[in-house]
Amino acid sequence: MTVNLTRIYTRLGDDGETHLGDMSRVSKLHPRVEAYGTVDELNAVIGVALLQPGLPDGGEGRERLRVGPDYTDWLEHACDEVNAKLPPLRSFVIPGGTVAAAHLHVCRTVCRRAERRALAVGEGGNPEVVRYLNRLSDLLFILGRATNTEAGDAEPGAPEPLWQPGAHDPRPGPGPD
Repeated sequence: MTVNLTRIYTRLGDDGETHLGDMSRVSKLHPRVEAYGTVDELNAVIGVALLQPGLPDGGEGRERLRVGPDYTDWLEHACDEVNAKLPPLRSFVIPGGTVAAAHLHVCRTVCRRAERRALAVGEGGNPEVVRYLNRLSDLLFILGRATNTEAGDAEPGAPEPLWQPGAHDPRPGPGPD
């Protein structure tokens, strides 16, 4: 189905309501609209991340229409494939390292919010969407790690930043006797 928009503004949302895909009208504060909006934001930040040099290959593109179990399976395979090339994780990852990795961590956090918004939709939503968003956030985390690992010393501050307990504690430690 082709969409042909000749005018962007319609004035139909000026009263604080919008149409869903089934043409029903709901408040723009409806949980489904919140979920759609957060997924839209996720798509936008992924678009920014994809502009960054140094991203590892995340696999081939897929036709997008309706999220089903095969999409989640594909994400799990991509997670396993990229994660197998990484060193074991020995601490919590602090977002950062390379610019590309930092962008991927922003994508991951927006993805987690989209997952929460999808859960808030509750009955009537596609339960596979929650599984898909959960795996997508996992893949974004793994790709962030891979981006830092592949960058190595190529970019200042690029090695994977890991949390070190007490490393930033402003309290003085025990002094010499």
